[in-house]
Amino acid sequence: MRREDLTELHYIVRIENVRSIMERGLLCRRDAARFNPASVADEEVVRRRSVRKIPGGEPLQAYVNLYLCARNPMLFVRQDQHEGLCVLRVSSDVLDLPGTVIADGNAASDYTRFGTSPRGLDMIEAAAVLAEYWSDRNDDQATAWDKKRRKCAEVLVLRRVPPSYIHGAYVSGQRAQNALTSAGFQLPVVLDPYMFFQRGR
Repeated sequence: MRREDLTELHYIVRIENVRSIMERGLLCRRDAARFNPASVADEEVVRRRSVRKIPGGEPLQAYVNLYLCARNPMLFVRQDQHEGLCVLRVSSDVLDLPGTVIADGNAASDYTRFGTSPRGLDMIEAAAVLAEYWSDRNDDQATAWDKKRRKCAEVLVLRRVPPSYIHGAYVSGQRAQNALTSAGFQLPVVLDPYMFFQRGR
């Protein structure tokens, strides 16, 4: 993937956490724990990530994980929660923050490769990350798993993303937008039901 093709990154979050995020920034899981945020993560995935260490870097929980594309398997399995979720739009300038790492798939996977940012973008297959669907009925199990893994490619920012890097949000509809506005969010909000698997393109 070319850097110029990556205009923004995505952070999936419960709307009730947004007020705190806009005050403190996006914090890694380890540092955010003291504020007891509402979690959107699967507990089994959290367990796997808790013991993972980035080669040559820090434990995975010391990084803020940003997706290259939020319309991915994680959001798919939470589509019934869409009115309580938003996707924060984060500037791709975070690629230049010290210690940032690129993961060519889900960082919890044993098959994922890691590279320093921004050069690590060379590992990313844009077609796999941006694909509308990540499975095909003709795929064997190994292929299906790998497509799912690659669709969840991540940019891992060490410790914190300051609020100044957040420039907007996506929501699934009017109810979510109202909730986000009530949380004090003052940046541009885009209604995008497709991103949240609420309708086709």
